[in-house]
Amino acid sequence: MSKEELIVSAIKEGTVIDHVSAKDLFNVIRILELECSKNQMTFGTNLDSKKLGKKAIVKVEGKFFKQEEINKIALVAPEANLNIIRDYKVVDKMKVEVPDKIEGIVKCFNPKCVTNHEQIVTKFTVISKNEVALKCEYCEKITDKAHFEII
Repeated sequence: MSKEELIVSAIKEGTVIDHVSAKDLFNVIRILELECSKNQMTFGTNLDSKKLGKKAIVKVEGKFFKQEEINKIALVAPEANLNIIRDYKVVDKMKVEVPDKIEGIVKCFNPKCVTNHEQIVTKFTVISKNEVALKCEYCEKITDKAHFEII
């Protein structure tokens, strides 16, 4: 093994979140509440990537994400891939995909929106998936990735 190689321990069972842009790494950790998790987690950032320039990766032992969590990843890191690991082998690979509708996971940024004053589940229509932009179904305000808050 040469000095240029870096070994990151493999996980036996769990999920690897790959192709996260380096600037979005800590947002992914925060929205998934991984900083509170008891699961073993390894992450790397500012790794070279032909596709992104610099990327980040997160390995979470013993964790398989639910669809709502995958939707959160897609909102914050729409270029991410998930690798499902079983017995140290990748058994499934999937690219996260921003859904057409988002319910209950993003707060409307409009302080006058009814969802910020009453117990109503937020609902958004995705109007752009590349540069994520959402339109609130209640107040019709549009917000982008830089301004929405995941709840």
